[in-house]
Amino acid sequence: MGGVTYKYFGAPDGATAARVPISMRPEELGGDELGMGGMFTKIKPETMAAMVLTGIEGIPLHKVPPLELVVLHPDYAVVKLPMTVVDPLRGIGEESVGAAAFIWSTVPDRGGPRDAFNVYQLLHEWQDFSHRLHDAGHQAYCLVWP
Repeated sequence: MGGVTYKYFGAPDGATAARVPISMRPEELGGDELGMGGMFTKIKPETMAAMVLTGIEGIPLHKVPPLELVVLHPDYAVVKLPMTVVDPLRGIGEESVGAAAFIWSTVPDRGGPRDAFNVYQLLHEWQDFSHRLHDAGHQAYCLVWP
């Protein structure tokens, strides 16, 4: 598997999120060990944050806030995504998801998927993830390892 893989998961707080990588080996991570169905993707959390905030909230790319570092370890890192990146997806319908995907696919000078349909699918996955987090009362975290 080439490149970095990101594992998004929900946790009630930073202390719980910080224990996640220690309790399991990355290669053993499947779907549900991290609570209710985490999400594996090659899309980095900064890109996810920018995609939602720029595409849906209309925030300029340079104003997207930095992510909060929870743990920095030689083998992995855990970052926290602000709820402003997770919440906006819960209230929007198909048209807004489609519009956000289109907007994101046209933003110049940024990494991530360029194809609007790929962005659309990714936003849908993120939307489902957002609902699961909300239902569990969890915050969004991302486990990053090389």
